[in-house]
Amino acid sequence: MNDSWEMSRRTKFFYHGLYIKLFLFLKVWLRLCVEGRHNVPKKGAYILALGGHRSYIDTPLAALTSWRPYRFIGAEKVFRIPILGWVLRALGSFPVERSMTDRQAMRMAQDLLEAGERLVIFPEGYRLEGPEITEMKEGAAFLSCRAQVPIVPVGIGGAARALPPGKIFIRPRKVVLTIGKPLFPPVRTQGQRVKRSQIKAHSEALQTSLQNLFDRASEQAGS
Repeated sequence: MNDSWEMSRRTKFFYHGLYIKLFLFLKVWLRLCVEGRHNVPKKGAYILALGGHRSYIDTPLAALTSWRPYRFIGAEKVFRIPILGWVLRALGSFPVERSMTDRQAMRMAQDLLEAGERLVIFPEGYRLEGPEITEMKEGAAFLSCRAQVPIVPVGIGGAARALPPGKIFIRPRKVVLTIGKPLFPPVRTQGQRVKRSQIKAHSEALQTSLQNLFDRASEQAGS
């Protein structure tokens, strides 16, 4: 394991303290419901892929799918925001520098997974609108195949009503997270290249799963 990726005891303590406060607040204020926790692996690395990215509140919601700490990789400019940048770093998140190529960012993410960490990814790439997941990046599928770790799909329902675009205050609207069964990548031998067709098929399976979970979560949230 690469020790540089491992969270310190102090960081984990801070993470779990914030987790408890956040969970209690959202559980009461948003009537938060998390379904399918049994689908989250209890050990080992995996990618948490969230579908239906419609609100900025989706990132903290992702952390509430498991007690085990997640690692987030975000844009460098976000880490320059006072207080927020400090909190993100304190939680073990890593900035992606503007000068960094996609290949370098993927290498960083793969190193995290191979070190046994759990990585959060939004396959749609950025916040969108509407009930359909029509745009998907293949980064999650690529990393899953390269690092040989499963993808845990999650659908988010109701978040856009709780924190709509352009708003800064969280409204008391029901939010549902629906966690699906892990999607395992095709097995490859050491040194074997990941085939483009395998990545594409893995990504298509992820999109199908995310759409189903997003539909179910949205229906249960009443949105």
